[in-house]
Amino acid sequence: MSERVHLEVSAGTARVTLARGERHNGVDLAMIREIGAVQRALARRRDVRAAVLCGEGPSFCAGLDFKGVLGDRRGAALGVLSLWLPWRNRFQQWSLGWRALPFPVVAAVHGSCFGAGLQLALGADLRVLAPQARLSFMEARWGLVPDMGGIALVRELLPIDRAKALVMSGRIVEAGEALRLGLATEVADDPLPRALELARELGAGSPDAVAAGKFLLQEAWRAPLSAALAMERRRQRMPIGRANQRIAMRRNLDRDGTPPAFGERRVDR
Repeated sequence: MSERVHLEVSAGTARVTLARGERHNGVDLAMIREIGAVQRALARRRDVRAAVLCGEGPSFCAGLDFKGVLGDRRGAALGVLSLWLPWRNRFQQWSLGWRALPFPVVAAVHGSCFGAGLQLALGADLRVLAPQARLSFMEARWGLVPDMGGIALVRELLPIDRAKALVMSGRIVEAGEALRLGLATEVADDPLPRALELARELGAGSPDAVAAGKFLLQEAWRAPLSAALAMERRRQRMPIGRANQRIAMRRNLDRDGTPPAFGERRVDR
């Protein structure tokens, strides 16, 4: 357990909790480092089948804690310099790192989900919102643009005109509108239990098939037809014939016996 991010794993489901509830889980450089450490720790674990992102206190994540970030002058300077790097920086890893994990990640969103918080939620595979949740690309109000992976991720969810309207205005979107737009997967009165339920449901199958399916969709979604078909063939070669695929076959064909348990995941990126 760390200071700003808590990680718990129970029965194969990881629960990742932003733990600055008194600050609406405002993001500082220490939280970004700890999220990166949690992502790396989860990537190494073969026993984790799903993960849920949530936040303590009144909000999921109200965005960047500018006072906290600027208080670390060296870290802030390095962060600005990372904008000139020709590869993904740690701020972008904040959201995109969840896409690299070989199991489903579900965000349980309540209260404010602004700026860095929205980009974190977009990094999850699914988003369950409380009815009172509020979402915004808040960066425009600070004279900035979203640069923590949010633009790369929102392409999968919104037409460009709607994304432009949200990014350029910084307008706050209520949960019902977020669902209609496609920013939310579901709205639930109590999003955390529902997110945990969804995570367990999605992670219950063969871990090899789940991993391959997640990565296939991410790779092929906007690829040209021939490339998408090639990706299908490549990703099918990974689980087919392996122990977990044989177990899945037995589970479907032998319904009278006790279904065998799946083994550890063997398919990664």
